[in-house]
Amino acid sequence: MVTEPQVGNKTGNIRAVNVSKEFANSDGGKTLALKELNTEIKPGEFVCLIGPSGCGKSTFLRLVAGLSAPTEGELLLDDKPVNGPGYERGLVFQDPTLFPWLTIYDNVAYGLKIRHIYKEHREEVEEFIRLVGLEGFEKSYPHQLSGGMAQRASLARALVNHPKVLLLDEPLGALDAFTRMNMQDEILRIWKERGTTMIMVTHDVDEAIYLSDRVFIMTPRPAKVEKIIKVDIGRNETYGRQRNSVDFLNYRSMILQILDFTGKVQTPEFYL
Repeated sequence: MVTEPQVGNKTGNIRAVNVSKEFANSDGGKTLALKELNTEIKPGEFVCLIGPSGCGKSTFLRLVAGLSAPTEGELLLDDKPVNGPGYERGLVFQDPTLFPWLTIYDNVAYGLKIRHIYKEHREEVEEFIRLVGLEGFEKSYPHQLSGGMAQRASLARALVNHPKVLLLDEPLGALDAFTRMNMQDEILRIWKERGTTMIMVTHDVDEAIYLSDRVFIMTPRPAKVEKIIKVDIGRNETYGRQRNSVDFLNYRSMILQILDFTGKVQTPEFYL
């Protein structure tokens, strides 16, 4: 059976200490994506990163995932250095990235099989498929699913490894508006049930307010955390928030003002 998170669980703490990341350009120059970033994300917290396109949000996510290493500084998971990829950190991309030749069941089971622990945990594959609402589609292939269903499968594939931290890189950006809102509630339900630390990159201000405990507003490249907004609005029965409430609209206005939509940020992506 799926293991429920323990009350008072203190795992999944992410800390960035003076983190900088520099990339080499094809012309021999260098681009500084992150500069001396210092921040902390608490265990079980839902944080959204928002800021101008190309500012370094996804770069930070990849550093936490261990897919890339900081040029300077250190990233810590539960006070231990992140030195490469690990199953305690799950990553879900904008595109589902499922293996097209595998069924949904085998896609979800893949991580367990390559870790050679499938036999001991095979019952959890079905449990997580049910958790994301895909029961009955175990034998389907990715091309037979809608975009929203494929992202559900990606979530199950990441969650079956029981990650301490789930990293979401614009996972809903390619979905239509109604599917996107349904998936937001689905992610919140899983977050509530699992107690997993979640860090999500988004360009959608409303999405960030609806989902997160805190919104991290990033500066243009090289990125730092310009401001952290604690979203102090009560949650509804789906664990989301009333999108047309006065408080919600006030948070939207505040965040857009910080982003300076009419000035330094000139991209329609914030209206997504």
